[in-house]
Amino acid sequence: MNKKHIIITLFTLAAITFLSCGSSEPEWEDPEAHEKTEQLQKQYVPFIVGTWHYEGIQEKQRVFEQLTFKADGTLRGLRKWQKRQLVTIDGEERYTDWENLSPTNGAFSGKWSLRWERNEKGVGENHLSLYAQYDDEGEIVTYLPYSIIALFDKADATTLRFASWWQDSNGWTNYQRGEGTPSF
Repeated sequence: MNKKHIIITLFTLAAITFLSCGSSEPEWEDPEAHEKTEQLQKQYVPFIVGTWHYEGIQEKQRVFEQLTFKADGTLRGLRKWQKRQLVTIDGEERYTDWENLSPTNGAFSGKWSLRWERNEKGVGENHLSLYAQYDDEGEIVTYLPYSIIALFDKADATTLRFASWWQDSNGWTNYQRGEGTPSF
C-alpha cells in the first residue's frame, strides 16, 4: 500500500467511526414511553400549570390543600389536615377535639412531573409524580406531604384529577382551579 491509500483508508475509518458513534438524537430505553410521555405533557401540562385547591370533610377527618404547579417542574403547596376520634366516656360516645396533623403553617415545596409508564403488569399508565417537603422552620416533621407517583386522570380548565391521599369512592381526588381558603 502506498502512502495515498493509507491516508484514504485512515480517513475512511475515521469517518465510519465518527458516523457510527450515534446520531444527535438520543436513544431511549423505551421509545414508546418517551413518545407517550411527550404527548401526555403536550396535552396536559398547559392545564396543570397554575394553582389548584381541594377540600374534603368527613366525620373524623378534614383536609384542605392548595397546590401550585410551575412550568419549571417546581411545586408549592399548603395543607391543613385535621383528625378526631370517636371515644366512649362514661358509656357515652363523643368526638375528641380536632387535632392538627400538618405542621403549624403546613407550607411545603418540591418537584412534580407528568409521565407515561408501564406498571408491574406491563400496562401503560399516566402518572403524576409529586415529591415535596414541609418548609417549617424548627419543627421536626416525621413525614413528607408528598412522595408519590400517582395515577393521573385528567386536567382541564376547571379540574385536576389524580389519585391522592384524599380519594373519593372511585379512587380519584378532584382539585378545583384557583386559590381557595379552608372552611374550617
